[in-house]
Parts: sequence; structure tokens; C-alpha cells
Amino acid sequence: MSVIISIWAFFQNNILTKPAFFVGLIVFLGYLLLKKPFYEALAGFIKATVGYMILNVAAGGLVSNFRPILAGLNQRFNLNAAVIDPYFGQAAAQAAVEGIGRSFTMMVQVLLIAFIWNLLLVLARKLTKVRTVFITGHIMVQQSSTALWLVLFCFPALNDPKVVIMLGLLLGTYWAVASNMTVGATQELTNGAGFAVGHQQMFGVWLVDHIAPKLSGKKGKKLEDIQLPGFLSIFNENIVATAVLMALFFGGIMAILGSELMHNLDKGFRASQNFGFYIVEKSFTFAVYLQILQLGVRLFVGELTESFQGISEKLLPGAMPAIDCAATYGFGHPNAVTLGFLFGALGQFIAIVGLIIFRSPIFIITGFVPVFFDNATFAVFANKKGGIKAVFLLPFISGLLQVLGGAFAAYYFGLGKFGGWHGNFDWDTVWPVFGVIMNVLKYAGVVLCVVFLLAIPQLQYYFGKYKKEKYFKVAEDYESVK
Repeated sequence: MSVIISIWAFFQNNILTKPAFFVGLIVFLGYLLLKKPFYEALAGFIKATVGYMILNVAAGGLVSNFRPILAGLNQRFNLNAAVIDPYFGQAAAQAAVEGIGRSFTMMVQVLLIAFIWNLLLVLARKLTKVRTVFITGHIMVQQSSTALWLVLFCFPALNDPKVVIMLGLLLGTYWAVASNMTVGATQELTNGAGFAVGHQQMFGVWLVDHIAPKLSGKKGKKLEDIQLPGFLSIFNENIVATAVLMALFFGGIMAILGSELMHNLDKGFRASQNFGFYIVEKSFTFAVYLQILQLGVRLFVGELTESFQGISEKLLPGAMPAIDCAATYGFGHPNAVTLGFLFGALGQFIAIVGLIIFRSPIFIITGFVPVFFDNATFAVFANKKGGIKAVFLLPFISGLLQVLGGAFAAYYFGLGKFGGWHGNFDWDTVWPVFGVIMNVLKYAGVVLCVVFLLAIPQLQYYFGKYKKEKYFKVAEDYESVK
């Protein structure tokens, strides 16, 4: 048993929770199963791993570049509140779990059971109708952390093994089912690239995919259809549009915060640097990291898509990988990412003002991860299905829901006093509902949540757009059903 635990500990610490190496290992194994030469499998491993590492550098840069601005809003207006961000949420969950004398290491055990359960649901796909394997490692860790606190909050007297098993089945079902819900939308967006979204806003992607077409209007104009005249034509270039929009939007916020506060918050703001040029540099840096992110996506998605055919054929028939939402950005209009972020941020700021005006018992501070990655993803899908109006409206509504749902969850589940909540769309909408149901109905509530999730792929199979004979084909052979 100790040998098995040691192997799992190595796998968990060095591969499963390191998404770049996890994806690289899947690519390597997939190519070997396709009987590619070893050197081709190794090259695929390197390209996929490096590509994902580039994506991580870009994502980390985006977060670190704008976190001082969001912290400045908190300090400038003297708000003592919970930050809606998965990293803050993970830290808050750990503090809460350890605060009641329980071990946070249960999170790792939950992750293992949830992942294995996801694989079993895919192996039984003819019965479960589940087609996707959730492989975004760092997201799995964050979600396991917050979900662990939810279960302990609802079942404080439950012993550790029962907590681990019950939560592992619930979370693994969510990973399998929610990522499965994004298959059709992602295949349509990417023209059959062969992956689904495995992130924090999977229910949101499904909602956007179904709501956006109703907003398209008679002309149904998309961002691709806009050709700006004269000097405005420079905004047809994604880099120019991103840099200018960020300078106007966040430049205005930084101007309100003032140079003295930004000096205190951002060590990269040198004393000798002009404040105006600092604002320009911060705004342009956003465009830089966005370009780096798209480079990383191009590198690893192609390798993963091709190699996963080997796993799908040999180990998990008909399976599809569910990966980071940022992988979709290279398949939509480049400006959709920026506009989704901006309109999502606008929705969040308005909701925060509403909390202040109506004297909410808890205040919320915007977290960069939800406001960017959720709403940029929604905008990419919204533009594909609903055009410009959907790009503006749906991320804005998402921003409102993120703050209001996050405020409720942080207050109800007691994580507000630890300074954070998970903050992403599914964790501001679906999971708070799950938590309330479990808290009110106890074990019956857990069963109800699992049954609800398992019913979703059945409904998709019998009543969805790609139903019955098309249901599995849309994942395996998109060309035949497109």
C-alpha cells in the first residue's frame, strides 16, 4: 500500500497538478498508442509541454500585471471584503478547513477519487453518455479545495473517509458532465478541433451557446463584419484595439487611484518613471501577454488534438480531452477576448456599487481570473453564435452574476471572513445552489445533485441539437455531422 501511495504522491505532485506536464504526458502516450516513432512522440511531448508553459506564463502575467490595480480599488475606497478569485478562494477554504481542526490534505484524496470517477463515467459512456475527461490540473486543485469546505460546512460531523468518497463522486460527476456540456459548442467554434472546455465556467459556456443566437437580430453582425473607416481602421488590428481600450478603461482607473498609491502597490513602478508612461506601459503589457497566450495555445492544442486520437482509440473509446478555456481564444475573433473582459468588468463594478449602496453585509472585490477568463471565453462563444450584441451583453450579465452570486456564497458559506471566494461563473451560480441543497436536505441533497448532473447528458443525448446518432459523432467525427 505504501508503494501505491508513493507512486500516487509522485504523480500528483509532479504531473497531475502541473497541467503542462500532464498535457505533455497525454500527448506522449497518445502518439505511442498511434504507433508513432519514439522521437516523434518525444517531440510532441516537448511542444505540448512548452506550449502549455507559454500559456501559463501569459496567464500569470495577465494576473500579476493587473492585480495591483484591483488591490488599489480596495485600498483607495477602504473596502474590507472578500476577493472573488480562485486563488483567494483556495486560500480561504484552506484556512476554514484547518480552522475547524480538519486536515486540508483531504483535498488531494478528493482529487484522486474525482479523477478516477470521471474516467469510469467515460468508460461507461454508452450508459452515462459522458464523452469528456477533465485534465486541467490546477483547476482541479482549486475546485477540490472549495468543494471540500462546502461539504464540511454542510456535514461537520462526517468523518474524513466519508467526506472524501462523497465529495469525490460529486466533484468527479461535475467535471465529467459539465465539460461534456461544452462539446457541441466547442466543436462548432473550433471547426472540429477535438477538445472541450474543462475549466470554471462550463455551465456558462452552455448557457451562452444557447442564449447568444436569440440576440443575433436580423442582420446578425459579428465582430468580423465590422470594418471601421478612416483613422478608426487601426482598431481592426487586435493589438492596437487591445492596447487602446485597456489604456482608456484601466488607465482611467489608475488615474483615479493616483501615482502615490500605485507606487506603493506596484514595485515595478519606478520612482523615476512618469505616471502617464506607466499607465501606457501597463495597458500595452496586456496586449503583450494576450499575444503570448495565443502563441501557447497554437503550440499545444494541435499536438493534443492529434495525439488524443490514440487514447480515444486504445484506452478510452470516444473520449475527448477537456482543457483550459484559454485554448478557445485562438479560434474566435481576437477582439472578442478584450471586449468580453471589459464588459464583464463593467458588470462587476456596477454590481459592487450596488452592494455598497444597498449596504450588503459583505462586499466583494473583483478578482482578475474570473473577470478575464470567464468573460473573455463567453465573448468568444457569443460572437460565434450571436454576434456583437451578444458579445456586449452576455459578459456584462456574467459580471453582475459573478459579484452577486459570489457575495451570497461568501456570506452563506462563511468564507467571507477568510477573505475570499472561488469567484468563477459556475462557482457563483451552480455550486452555491448545490451547497444550499446539501445544507438543507443533507444526504438526500447530495444524491439529488448527483442525479441532476447525471441526467444532463441523458437529456442532451435524447433531446439536444446533436442527439442520438449524432451525439457521439460530433465528438469523434465532426465533419460528418457539421
